[in-house]
Amino acid sequence: MDIYNLVSLAGLVLVMGAAWVLSADRRRMNGRAIGWGVAIQLGVGVLVFWTPGSRAVLLWLNDLVVSILEATKAGQKFLFGQLAETSAMDAVFGNGFVLVIQALPVIIFFSALMSLLYHWRIMPVIVRGFARVFTRLMRISGAESLCAASNIFVGIESATTVRPLLPEMTRSELCTILTVGMATVASSTLAVYVGFLKDVFPTIAGHLISASILSAPAGIVVSKILLPEDGQPVTLGVAVRPAIERQSGAIEAIITGSMAGVKLVVGICALLIAFLGFIALIDLALGGISGVLQARASWEQVDLSLGRLLGHAFRPVAAAIGVPWSDAELAGQMLGKRLVATEIPAYLDLAAAMKAGRFAHPRSPVVIAYALCGFAHVASLAIFVGGIAALVPQRRRDLAAVGPRALLAATMACLMTGAVAGVFFRG
Repeated sequence: MDIYNLVSLAGLVLVMGAAWVLSADRRRMNGRAIGWGVAIQLGVGVLVFWTPGSRAVLLWLNDLVVSILEATKAGQKFLFGQLAETSAMDAVFGNGFVLVIQALPVIIFFSALMSLLYHWRIMPVIVRGFARVFTRLMRISGAESLCAASNIFVGIESATTVRPLLPEMTRSELCTILTVGMATVASSTLAVYVGFLKDVFPTIAGHLISASILSAPAGIVVSKILLPEDGQPVTLGVAVRPAIERQSGAIEAIITGSMAGVKLVVGICALLIAFLGFIALIDLALGGISGVLQARASWEQVDLSLGRLLGHAFRPVAAAIGVPWSDAELAGQMLGKRLVATEIPAYLDLAAAMKAGRFAHPRSPVVIAYALCGFAHVASLAIFVGGIAALVPQRRRDLAAVGPRALLAATMACLMTGAVAGVFFRG
């Protein structure tokens, strides 16, 4: 191990230490959940980065996802014609990438695919397997284990798998469900990130799959530190079967998944328009302040922007999880942008930075790709709290109370995921 691997290991401990300092009750730590959660993360890290033959599996998963992405282009080409071809758009405009045409339609296809796999009972078997591991090893409730396992593959809809149990859940269980939901990514949006990065980061699909798996136990660990269990969960240590509404047939499953994907695409577009607009407005205000300071103080250059401020604020955080200091400010900007403007612009920035060769060290894009792999942002907090509150309105007050703590826990969980990648990265 080199010095950066040790820095990442120290960063892993530092994140958990910071969570302990901010804990609601430091005397009620679930040592089994924390210990086994970290052990699962490190075990996955060993499998992905160090185990002989793991690269072949990673490449196989990567090629599978990329092949599915290529298949999605059939529908895009039919609808958009030459607009769906990056090379054709490059020839006309010089920049062939159009997010809403070439990336977001992937969400619709993957949403339909996941719905079909659930209908065929393939995904429920996989999800129950992960849930049993979490329940037995970490000694947490079956309900939060099942929801956490579901979040490895799907998004807010994972809460419906435990809908009958939501009214009786403790505040700690609700916090865990929110945390893991925001710390992981749905397979549909994961495919979008792969589309951004596959040309500059050829094995990105395999890495993001492992990142999504890593973030589930990480979310459980940080959530149980920040808000320890002080009640008696109804399903403690008990395996729970998912409450899934089975479709009448494969065609209905595809239709239902496609319509859900459309809603997600519209929601993403709305959030990007709103939040990127607010960022531009903030930058405009900061630019005015820069001009005033420059005029009054006779400073040669005052460059204030939200990106630069976030880069400075998150630079120590990026460095703590193993990003070399020379790349830490750039990585900090991406972490900050994910928090305020969703992870899609952050991954676009990562792809652009890799294409331009802006990273001085090869480990930096790997660590930051893992750390960005989550819905840990302000907009997601509203989505998850509002979505689950719609399922169980009588718990709206509890959800609103634990929501900010869950966002903090999800952010820390993503940092843990990045740190684990940094621990085992060897080039």
